[in-house]
Amino acid sequence: MKLHLKGGRVIDPASRTDQVQDVFIAEGKIAALGAPPADFTAERTIDATGLALMPGLVDLAARRVSAASEAAAALAGGVTRVVCPPDTDPVLDQPDLVEMLQLRARAAHQVQVHPLGALTAGLAGRELTEMAQLTQAGCIGLSQANAPMADNRTLLRALQYAGTFGLTVWLRAQDASLAAGGVAASGAVASRLGLAGIPVAAETIALHTILELVRFTGTRVHLCRVSSAAGLALVRAAKAEGLPVTCDVAAHHLHLTDMDIGYFDAQYRLDPPLRAQRDREAIRDAARDGTIDAICSDHTPLGADARLVPFAQAAPGASGLELLLSLVLKWADESRVPWVEALARVTHAPGQRLAAVAPGAGRLATGQPADVCVFAPSAHWTVSAQNLRSAGHNTPFLGYELPGRVRFTLVGGHVAHEALAV
Repeated sequence: MKLHLKGGRVIDPASRTDQVQDVFIAEGKIAALGAPPADFTAERTIDATGLALMPGLVDLAARRVSAASEAAAALAGGVTRVVCPPDTDPVLDQPDLVEMLQLRARAAHQVQVHPLGALTAGLAGRELTEMAQLTQAGCIGLSQANAPMADNRTLLRALQYAGTFGLTVWLRAQDASLAAGGVAASGAVASRLGLAGIPVAAETIALHTILELVRFTGTRVHLCRVSSAAGLALVRAAKAEGLPVTCDVAAHHLHLTDMDIGYFDAQYRLDPPLRAQRDREAIRDAARDGTIDAICSDHTPLGADARLVPFAQAAPGASGLELLLSLVLKWADESRVPWVEALARVTHAPGQRLAAVAPGAGRLATGQPADVCVFAPSAHWTVSAQNLRSAGHNTPFLGYELPGRVRFTLVGGHVAHEALAV
């Protein structure tokens, strides 16, 4: 279908474009920006006056994305590509399981799913998987998700093996022994509530280990969900040194602190846990200066029963696909970060992690796939269980009023989501 998106504010962080211009789409790709190509006759024209047009969001961590409900949630949030961690059921440790996940995703919806393969069999942390075969089956990298490795020798072998094939390893930096049994960040809040704490040292000790092994092996590592000021200082220093590392942070860590737990509110049971205000401010600063490459939803939908238990017994995680864009816009407005810079953290920058399989991901440029998010910048919406499409209504932002309402989501030039103006 030939589409004409008329009069919208085009924001493309990859080219630092931020201006009002028309967008023309044909054969699933961006045919032109500004003036129409020769002999172009639109089959549908969408009046985008007062709306913003940006590349479809690229989310580096979203679970259950092969389910129809979570696909609908992604599209409603303007997300067109998601990275799926390997902690599925069953674990993505065999090529046929990877291929099955991709087939189910393609059959069910239009969101592009990019799986991570398990670094070890069953994510048990002991026996390495056949990484090359998992990559050939469609995995963009290897990961332990939130599961620990058995020991550092196994981690070293994994990095050496991955490096041999030029693969990227995605790692959560958390020392399992220090984090064992913890449900909140160590500090005054956890002590007052009588909750077992997870110290910042659990993150920094693991980071020191990972970075030392990266120095030794030269293997590319993407650090997932860094959550502390001290941890980000280590990442910043590693990048300055020239180590091949990148990192992301969960969107909820841009806004919340351990003080938000209140009186044992299980909606705030997250992994990694919410930390002190100084950590949140460091995360905001690092997202702005590029130390943090990407902001992800860390989408983990849970059933209602998962929150009807005491805080310490609640499963960790939050539903976030539909909130990702709004939370980034909220951070940008509060921190006075230009949108073209802020939106790079959910488009071009995470798209670069997919460059080997999707070189145009996170870009809005002529010749690239027409994956587009069209949203109303001035529209606000209230987060409620009733207006979330995800099967998981578990989010600490219930009742929040957030900026930015997605009006259209295009995948490959097809209108995959359309919402009425309110």
